[in-house]
Amino acid sequence: MRTILAAAVSLAGVGTAAAADFPADRYYTAPAALSVAGSWAGPYLGANIGYELATVDNNPTKPSGIAGGIQAGYNWQRGQFVFGGEGDFQLSGADATVAPWQFSNPWFGTVRGRAGVAFSNVLVYGTAGLAYGDLRLDTAGLTESHASIGWTAGAGIEVGFTPRWSAKAEWLYLDLMDRGFSGTGTNNGLAANLIRFGVNYHF
Repeated sequence: MRTILAAAVSLAGVGTAAAADFPADRYYTAPAALSVAGSWAGPYLGANIGYELATVDNNPTKPSGIAGGIQAGYNWQRGQFVFGGEGDFQLSGADATVAPWQFSNPWFGTVRGRAGVAFSNVLVYGTAGLAYGDLRLDTAGLTESHASIGWTAGAGIEVGFTPRWSAKAEWLYLDLMDRGFSGTGTNNGLAANLIRFGVNYHF
């Protein structure tokens, strides 16, 4: 019995000495919680893809199609409140034909303010600002295109899944001002709903 106790004491002493000599940086540490570097503040850059559903003012045509592009912005954060600005540029395949007119919206973009509330790695926000884009008419072999400005508003949710990367789902409503089209003999503009998904890299 004394031999067993002596062996146990000896092993305990060896273990304690080995632990004291073991480098501190070799200890196991739990992985960082999902967040955006602990804060939503700072610049970011990303890309998105979604679907556009639109109507043309004073015309029965309803262009629709896939839209995708890039976005960039900057956030400030005060406690749970996050606010900032974002700009984006989109290419769109939205078009439709109601004889004899074919309307399309080949490109558009927005410059918006964003404000929301952060719950750790989840940001819920609203957004509104300026919209700009192109409305194109093809009829009787002729093409007529007018760029115009307007307004946009929407809402979204963004989730940080690593310290630098986040994913978002967003809805935007865009309204581009009417322009005079000789091919229709009237003023035509574009109103569209855009549902899109994207990713952002936070610097």
